[in-house]
Parts: sequence; C-alpha cells; structure tokens
Amino acid sequence: MRLVVLVAPAQERPASDRQVSGASRGPGGRLTTPDLVVLSMLAERPMHGYELWRELEYREVADWAAICRAQVYYSLAKLARSGLIRPQAARKRSSRPDRVVHAPTAAARAALASALAREDWANQRPPNPFQTWLALSLRARKSDRRSLVVARRSFLLSQVEKEEKTLVAIRLDKGPMIPIALAMVELAIRQFRLELEWLEELGPRIAP
Repeated sequence: MRLVVLVAPAQERPASDRQVSGASRGPGGRLTTPDLVVLSMLAERPMHGYELWRELEYREVADWAAICRAQVYYSLAKLARSGLIRPQAARKRSSRPDRVVHAPTAAARAALASALAREDWANQRPPNPFQTWLALSLRARKSDRRSLVVARRSFLLSQVEKEEKTLVAIRLDKGPMIPIALAMVELAIRQFRLELEWLEELGPRIAP
C-alpha cells in the first residue's frame, strides 16, 4: 500500500463506480469515490489522465480505493463537464484527449473538502470476501475449508511482508502526506497480524 509518495516520479482493474454516501454534489451530480480520488490527485498538481493513472498505480491505489483506469477517464470527463476541473493550456503539448492537463477549480476544492467532512466515511463496514466465504462455508467440503484457511494464511503473510517493505520505502521519502501513509500501512500490518492470530483459532472450528 504505497498510498502517498509525493516527491517520486510517476511509474507505469475494473471496480464499481460506487457513490460516496452523502458526498457533495457538483453541477454534474453526486461525486463518486473515483471523482474524489481524481480531484485529490489534481489538488496536488495538474496532470493529464495517463499521468494521473500512472501515479495512482505507483501509489498502489487498488490497496486503498476501488478505482480503475477507465473510471479515471470517466471522472475527468464528468468533472470537466461539471466545471470542477479545467484544462491547463500552458502545459497542453498534445491534441490527444488523454494528454490534456487538468487542474481543479476553486469549486472543486470546496466540493472535495465538503465530501471529506461527511461522517459516513467513519460509519461503514464494507464486506470482506473471506468473511463472505466464511458465512457460506458450511456448504463447502471440509477439505476445501482447510485449504481456504491455509490459502488465507499464506496471503496474509505475503501482505505483511509486502507492507513491511513499503514502510521502509516510505520512511526514506519526503512529503507532507508521509505521516498519513505510515499510519495507513501500519494499520494494515496490524490488521493482517490480528487476522493471522484469529485464523489459528478458526481452523479447528470449521475443519476439525
């Protein structure tokens, strides 16, 4: 989860365009999670669509937001129609639509701030696919239940290893968002480790 590495250069999956409950509405309608991610990125610096997606990939967006490349371009078009972003002519070096550099307007910054002030962000618990499987696992073969628990344990161990490496990389970086990035990665590691402990108790219960 490389959430924010603000001074690093950009480097080179579909998900639902779910609306944020209670998010502020722009002229084009309710702002979705992809809209808010795009606006937040553009608030750092103006970017074109391809550059923005490369930066999101570098920051491992799939670990912290449900957004895919197609949604980035959809959000850019929607936000442009809504007057929440504008092309930055000074940096426009190509006639290609995905190379037009966009910058947020004052209205966009206000809409983003309002959306991020909603209490809904703190009052939701999205379903974990493993928990969904667990709820249905009574219908699975016992051998498969054992296999899935082993697979989950292996996955969690790999994620802990990955995030511990990410922590090292973030600590070597600079930028105002580094403390938030560290906090998010540390939370992920703690959650993975807690689930690993829980799995030790789960196995004998569902596949004795």
